[in-house]
Amino acid sequence: MNLQVYVEPIIAFVQEHRDWAMPIVFALAFGESLAFFSLLLPSTVILVAISGLLGAGGIDFVPVWFCAGIGGALGYWLSYVFGYHYKDQIQGLWPFKDRPEMLPRGQRFFEKYGILGVFLGHFFGPIRAVIPVVAGMYSMKQVPFQIANITSSFLWAAGVLAPGTLGVRFLTG
Repeated sequence: MNLQVYVEPIIAFVQEHRDWAMPIVFALAFGESLAFFSLLLPSTVILVAISGLLGAGGIDFVPVWFCAGIGGALGYWLSYVFGYHYKDQIQGLWPFKDRPEMLPRGQRFFEKYGILGVFLGHFFGPIRAVIPVVAGMYSMKQVPFQIANITSSFLWAAGVLAPGTLGVRFLTG
């Protein structure tokens, strides 16, 4: 899959239309954290590239970071809700029916790490799409889930956006 077909137009659009940076970053972070959809969308690559645009100037870091954190938390939460409500049907849905090892791997990870697994799930691409679904399937309590979700969403957003932003500012400033 040639990611540049998707990445370059989005980067060019943000570069030309800086006012759209926040909603685009929100949508990318949301999609990256949303079960199933995150497997199709190369959001992290695009977010890293956008972070370089933040560093090049003209776009404030904090509002964009906030949008990425909110988008990531909302995508994860909706994935949890999906797992909670459709726990019995999930094994028959794509990608789990085509890759049946995904759910057991997510279950083992969740059983081993619990709330820490929800927190860590944001940082590991292959399990990012599975952990909140499994947390919902196991009916994890909302408060611990949301604490781990929101905290890790904002740390993940900073981890994706800050290096490019600071790196470009360091190199150009």
